[in-house]
Amino acid sequence: MALDLQALVAPEHTALVLQEVQNGVIGSPSVLPALAEAAAAVDLVGNCARLAHAARAVGVTVLHCTAETRDDGRGANTNARLFAGVKKSAVRLSPGTPEVQVPEEIGVDPRDLVLPRYHGIGPMTGTQLDSILRNLGATTIVGVGVSVNIGMTNLAFDAVNRGYQMVMPRDAMAGVPAEYAQAVVDNTLALVATITTTDEIVAAWRRQ
Repeated sequence: MALDLQALVAPEHTALVLQEVQNGVIGSPSVLPALAEAAAAVDLVGNCARLAHAARAVGVTVLHCTAETRDDGRGANTNARLFAGVKKSAVRLSPGTPEVQVPEEIGVDPRDLVLPRYHGIGPMTGTQLDSILRNLGATTIVGVGVSVNIGMTNLAFDAVNRGYQMVMPRDAMAGVPAEYAQAVVDNTLALVATITTTDEIVAAWRRQ
């Protein structure tokens, strides 16, 4: 049964969660250049900016879930090929550097919350995201960011396992290769989340 999007993303119970939408991941230079190219191809930053501005206008809390790694690597994961590949990059996601900051177009409003993550592959692990969402009274998560390959899929599964409604605008996510990412959205994420677009969510919030 189709859900009423306007009711599903009503401001009183919705939060916007941005996963690794940060300069050193989806900007240039990036620890994952192919992913940054995929993000640029769908104007991920522009669409996330539109969603963040629309969310703030109607009182939807914006949460920035960023990835950081100490220069000495202490406490960071080493148990997957992904982490080994990132470690080889000349780009560092060091705490306090521009690489872990949110793109200027999106910005961090004083009302936003920034939740850095030092390990793991998704924002529900190693942060206070779940507890903070519950304290905010959120039951719906609008999830955006990267990557569809890992981080966004992990977020969707973790959110659904914790009882949240998950809403995912397909033009505010990216993965590699692009064709594979769209297949994951259509054949996996669509089974656990409401797949929509940036335009549709912004329009729903503007009607509030």
